[in-house]
Amino acid sequence: MSYRHILTASSYGVATIILNRPPLNVLNIEMMNEVNRELERLKSEPPKLLVFRAEGKAFSAGVDVGEHVGDLMPKMIDAFHGMFRRMDELGVPSIAAVQGAALGGGCELAVYCDMVIASEKAKFGQPEIKVGVFPPIAALILPRIIGRKKAMEFILSGDTWSAEAAERAGMINQVAPADEFESAVESFIGRFIGNSSVVMKLARESALCGLLDDPGTGLDRIEELYMDKLMKTHDAAEGLEAFLNKRPPAWKDR
Repeated sequence: MSYRHILTASSYGVATIILNRPPLNVLNIEMMNEVNRELERLKSEPPKLLVFRAEGKAFSAGVDVGEHVGDLMPKMIDAFHGMFRRMDELGVPSIAAVQGAALGGGCELAVYCDMVIASEKAKFGQPEIKVGVFPPIAALILPRIIGRKKAMEFILSGDTWSAEAAERAGMINQVAPADEFESAVESFIGRFIGNSSVVMKLARESALCGLLDDPGTGLDRIEELYMDKLMKTHDAAEGLEAFLNKRPPAWKDR
């Protein structure tokens, strides 16, 4: 199947989805729907591993802010959260290979994967707080990955972390030198190819059971907070409008 904004590849049981809207791979609704269609397609014959990669300078600079306002917002949330729900439904181990900036929704896509390998040139950030919203997927997954304290710092500050800082926090698995990144990704993926697909899938499910709660239920609650409360505040509308108009936001704390 051919797509406009993503590329796909498959070999040795590894299904790869490549973000291909360079240079920044901003995730618009059309692109996210393509990812969703590919994830649906993979359900008929699940791969051993799912890998996300990207062309261009950035892994992804995040979701298209222009599609985050007005009537498009529910469609954007549905397409965006649909990717994570379909990854859960597919249920196979996932790896993000991050060669550049992973910001906003791009950071969420990377860190939602079970494992992350990053180039030393990569950086990670959730700047949503600076435009008057919060990152739902990061709110769901980061406390599980890096703990409450670091997750709060990362989400509430909107700071950007280097790959090395992200590795120290436990957000990613490995940092590779930029000139060795491709070989490092191949070696990282190669460690899992010889294992049983069904056993790895069950081992992954078992590890998630160890978290003692249901990510799907958590996402439903976070989505309710996001759409029914956050997006009805003055400051959410103001932050997004200010970003689109390239001006500082005027917060009213309501």
